[in-house]
Amino acid sequence: MNQPQRFLSLDVFRGMTVCFMIIVNTPGSGAQPFAMLNHAAWHGFTPTDLVFPSFLFAVGNAMSFSMKKFAQMENSAVLAKIFKRTLLIFLLGYLMYWFPFFSYNEGGGISFSPIANTRILGVLQRIALCYGIVSLLIHYLTTRSVVVVGVLFLLGYWAALLLFGDAADPFSMTGNAGQYLDLYVLGDKHMYHGEGIAFDPEGILSTIPSCVNVIIGYLAGKFIQEKGKGFETISKLLLAGGVLILIAICLNPVFPINKKLWTSSFVLITCGLDLVIIGALIYVIEVKSYTKWTGFFTVFGKNPLFIYIVSEVLLTIIGVIFPGLNFNEWISSRFFQVIVPGPVGSLLFAICFMLTCWLVGYILDKRKIYIRV
Repeated sequence: MNQPQRFLSLDVFRGMTVCFMIIVNTPGSGAQPFAMLNHAAWHGFTPTDLVFPSFLFAVGNAMSFSMKKFAQMENSAVLAKIFKRTLLIFLLGYLMYWFPFFSYNEGGGISFSPIANTRILGVLQRIALCYGIVSLLIHYLTTRSVVVVGVLFLLGYWAALLLFGDAADPFSMTGNAGQYLDLYVLGDKHMYHGEGIAFDPEGILSTIPSCVNVIIGYLAGKFIQEKGKGFETISKLLLAGGVLILIAICLNPVFPINKKLWTSSFVLITCGLDLVIIGALIYVIEVKSYTKWTGFFTVFGKNPLFIYIVSEVLLTIIGVIFPGLNFNEWISSRFFQVIVPGPVGSLLFAICFMLTCWLVGYILDKRKIYIRV
C-alpha cells in the first residue's frame, strides 16, 4: 500500500476534526446555537465534546507514522525534536491567547496587554504537552508498557480527584483537585474565565488523562499499519471502540462523563467513538474507494494547526483593523439573523466562517505550502 493511501484516512479524520472545531468555536451571535453545538454544561456529553479529544486522537495516529523515523536517530536528536516541537506548539498557543498584545483605551490610545493577565494553558498548550509526554513514553518504553502507563494515568487521575478534591463533591467545578492545583500553581489571573469563575478546562491535572487520547490514537495507527486496512482491521477497530464506549457508560454513574474535567470515562467514550469513526472511514475510503468527497477535508488535514490558529485570530485581527467593531455581532445582526433568524442563522455564520478558513487552506494546498511545527 503506497504512502498517499496510508495517510488519506488520517488526513480526512484530522480534517473533519478541524472543520467541526471551527464550526463549534465560532457561532454567530444574536441567537443561541443548536444544543448539539454546545458543550455539555458540566456532566454529560454532546457531539461537540468529541471534537477536541478527536484532535488529540489524530495527533497520536500521526505519531504512529512519524515515530518510526526516531528509531533511526540518535537519542539526543530525538529529544531535541520532541522538546522543540512541544515548546513551539505551547508558545504558539500562549501567544495566540495574548494576541494582539495591546488594546485601545478609553482615550483612543493604545495600552499594552499585561502578561500578568494572560492565560497560560489552553487548547494548543494541551496538544503540546500531550505530544511531548506521549512521545517520550513511546520512545523509551515498549508498546505494552505504554498501555500500562495509559491505564495508570486513568486510574491515577480518578484516585487524585477522590483523594484531593472536596470530599462532599470531588467532581464539582469549584471543588475538584485540578481546580485547587491550577489556582495554586497558575493563579486566578492566568486561568480561563469563560465559566464566570477562574476555571481551566485545559488545566494541569486533567492533562494526565488527556494523554491517553493520544496513546490510543497512536495504538490505533500502529495497529492499522501492522494489520492492513482490510475487514479484519475494521472489525477489530469497531469492536474495540464498542468495548470502550460500554466501559465508559458503565463507569458514568460513579465517575461521570465530563469534558471540562476530562474524566477517565470521558477519555474512554471519546476514544471509543473515534475508533468507530476511523473504522468507518477506512471502510469507505480504503475498502470501497469512495474518495471523491475527501478533498474538502484533506485541505484542513494538511495544515491543521495553522488553519486552527487562523480561525482563532482572524476575528481578532478584524477587530484591530476596525476598532470598536464586533464583526461577529455586526454581520450576524445585519445579515445572517435577518435571512434566517435563530439557531440556523448562528450555524450559517459558523459554516461561512469555516469556509473562509478552508479557503486559506485551499490556497496553501494549491501552492504546495504545508506549514509544519
